[in-house]
Amino acid sequence: MVLRPAFLRAPWFHFLLLGAVLFFAQAQLFPPPKPVVGPLPQARIDTLIGQWVALTGRSPEPAEVQRMTRNELEQDMLFQHALGLELHRHDPVVQQRLLLNMRFLGLADPAANDEALFEEALAMRLHLGDEVVRRRMIQVMEQLILASNPPAAPTDAEIQADFAARSAELERPPRYSLQHIYFNREREPEVPALAKRMRTESMTPADALPLSSPFLHGHAFRNQTPEQLARLFGAVFVDKLTSGSAATDTWIGPLRSAFGLHLVWLDAFTPPRPAQLEEVREQLTRDLSQQARSRALQAGIERLATTYEFRL
Repeated sequence: MVLRPAFLRAPWFHFLLLGAVLFFAQAQLFPPPKPVVGPLPQARIDTLIGQWVALTGRSPEPAEVQRMTRNELEQDMLFQHALGLELHRHDPVVQQRLLLNMRFLGLADPAANDEALFEEALAMRLHLGDEVVRRRMIQVMEQLILASNPPAAPTDAEIQADFAARSAELERPPRYSLQHIYFNREREPEVPALAKRMRTESMTPADALPLSSPFLHGHAFRNQTPEQLARLFGAVFVDKLTSGSAATDTWIGPLRSAFGLHLVWLDAFTPPRPAQLEEVREQLTRDLSQQARSRALQAGIERLATTYEFRL
């Protein structure tokens, strides 16, 4: 015969056991409601669409609007979660922002100290409608998410694989060392005769410089990429220069720029070449680290999102 403890037959034990079973059953069958995020007001959605159109020059597709809306709701979730953790109470940026707002709005009591003024701002809920506070709290939440799951540094194998995949993109651009003689728009009718004279008399840039109109950026440029030259002369000038002959020590042009006409003397030309790994290792490491950071942050946001209810 098996002896059982007396309390197993006691009514109070049965009552406690039944209560525990019901408690856990309720937790499984009727979990507490999740905090709700959204829906976004139509005015905010319209603002997002307007920003998209300004950036891309086209209207977004419905799926793109949905992604923008979801991203905005995720930002709202981070802000809401930060407030739930009361991070705003301990952040110096938020404190200084609210103190500044109180004084700017003329709501500050001259006799109140900063602590009392900050509490008054919170009581007035100024932090809920301030975009600077919102962005700061989102930033703090992102830092917390990354601190809890920091992205790994890129390995040498990853760097080499990225280098191989981006070889065309990473190609070192051509470089030009040149001098030019500039003719402003008023002098353009003179250019054919002067160009003929410069070539006939085999003028060097030093010989021809007195013929030039003043040019703000100077007349000699060394080791410049096409992109750098485009910032100085404009894209049309660079297109003509790069599509023509790269012969050195001779006059090229006239070439038109955003300012007028130029006769160009090419001192040296270095053709494009493949990049060496060590030249771009820092760039690759930085890019891969940023990608890993973005993935880790998004994964953390998605985990947090499972604890919220989103209403699109």
